[in-house]
Amino acid sequence: MTTLLTTELGATPLIGRGKVRDLYAIGDDLLLVATDRISAFDHVLGTGIPGKGKILTQISLFWFDLLKPLVPNHLITAEVSEFPASLHPYADQLRGRSMLVKRAAMFPVECVARGYLTGSGLKEYKARGTVCGIPLPAGLLDGSRLPEPLYTPSTKGEAGTHDENISFAATVKAVGEADAGELRRLTLAIYKRAAEHAESRGLILADTKFEFGRTPDGIILADEVLTPDSSRFWDAATWKPGGPQPSFDKQFVRDYLEEIHWNKQAPAPSLPDDVVKRTQAKYLDAFRHLTGRDLDLTN
Repeated sequence: MTTLLTTELGATPLIGRGKVRDLYAIGDDLLLVATDRISAFDHVLGTGIPGKGKILTQISLFWFDLLKPLVPNHLITAEVSEFPASLHPYADQLRGRSMLVKRAAMFPVECVARGYLTGSGLKEYKARGTVCGIPLPAGLLDGSRLPEPLYTPSTKGEAGTHDENISFAATVKAVGEADAGELRRLTLAIYKRAAEHAESRGLILADTKFEFGRTPDGIILADEVLTPDSSRFWDAATWKPGGPQPSFDKQFVRDYLEEIHWNKQAPAPSLPDDVVKRTQAKYLDAFRHLTGRDLDLTN
């Protein structure tokens, strides 16, 4: 199985390359291509995870379909045969890992929902008894379920920088009161629906982040959604508050980088084969749990 780290689509205008996705202009629309790049600690690593882009794309497509009753999304089609003819020569690069989407004016905030105490929220809670400034009851543990899901927006960090948590008031200042309220409502409604589905499949959705944009028809859900790159999924059967929970994401990668004492400065190191294989298996496991299907990465 090959690993696709960079796409090359001839004369198709390249808008930019993110940590994982390459973005192209297709007339008035956009083409999102999920590569097999993997990042950790805000750096893209020298080794990719074979098929990762396909797994992420197929998970997003599953959720876009499931969430349609709650919120419209930016997807036009993920079938390469339905893409413009100019892209057909690149079908081998695009198949299974690309989406033709509507162009939207993106809101300048990451919309984060937290249902459990972990990550940066846990650090703040230990220090001040709050998460993103929101007071919480005393006595919660690492991995505890929160009394109710929290909406904790953040800035969108540029490549190599961290997102910074911001208050709801700061969101109001950035996008206006009506849009800020709607982004909060949508984020919590989507989280609730997604968490219910994940629970039915034996998973806990600890936290996640969404991106929204505006088209002439209104606010839409965009980018990727509810993948292991943007969400923290735990195994419900082994969940036990009081310590870190094993997650369906790139934890093997983070652990390896900590073990080798990488200084988290460029250039980022490459990964050994066993870390690559275990990480790929974890992403596939997440797909299998969420969708109830297997994914053939050879096509």
